[in-house]
Amino acid sequence: MYRVTREIHFCYGHRLLNYDGKCKHLHGHNGRAVITLEAPQLDSLGMVMDFSRLKQVIGAWIDETLDHKMLLHRDDPALASLRQLGEPVYLMDANPTAENIARLIFDYTASRGFPVVEVKLWETENCFATYAPQG
Repeated sequence: MYRVTREIHFCYGHRLLNYDGKCKHLHGHNGRAVITLEAPQLDSLGMVMDFSRLKQVIGAWIDETLDHKMLLHRDDPALASLRQLGEPVYLMDANPTAENIARLIFDYTASRGFPVVEVKLWETENCFATYAPQG
């Protein structure tokens, strides 16, 4: 089995609802999405996937959708105020934890036809969450 991995850096803000800790407040991160693809054989060029294709498709989506946005649960009471101020937001159906953001990136990558097997989201230089489906 062959695997390739690409890192995509982006900045985002979030806060966690129903959380008793510092992350209940609006704050930001310099995130790193580490996306791993896998294939049993290589293409005619000897690649699982061209790294530049990951950057063009997934990097562009992250840049347009998540970079410099507040990632919020759709029920976050701060949403109305942020929208009134013209702040860019991205709404999630789940609490915007590192785990859920990793899953969001995984699901988008898979929906674009990439053979993704794992996404790690580094929230800080010391902490990351991983999403990989079972099986």
